[in-house]
Amino acid sequence: MGTLSDYEEGVPRQLTLSGRVLVAVRLDGALYVLDDRCSHEEFSLSLGEVDIDSGEIECARHGAMFRLSDGAAMTFPATRPVAHYAVREDGGRLMVDLP
Repeated sequence: MGTLSDYEEGVPRQLTLSGRVLVAVRLDGALYVLDDRCSHEEFSLSLGEVDIDSGEIECARHGAMFRLSDGAAMTFPATRPVAHYAVREDGGRLMVDLP
């Protein structure tokens, strides 16, 4: 995954790790990783915009917002969360804990 400096603040970036498509967002010195699919209609969240003030990412298709810290659906039409994954640092490199 690289280092924190490899990610631009507030800019979603699509990643593929262990066959999973994820979206990573750097915000306030931390990296947040979610599944890259809106729970409402299976649309890529990495195509959306990040609201830096609220810490949420918007689905570009219908405007549903998801909290980066835990994947919770914050606005309709989404009612279900998206999976989120813990990120840790190991020897200066970022690692995602996938189940």
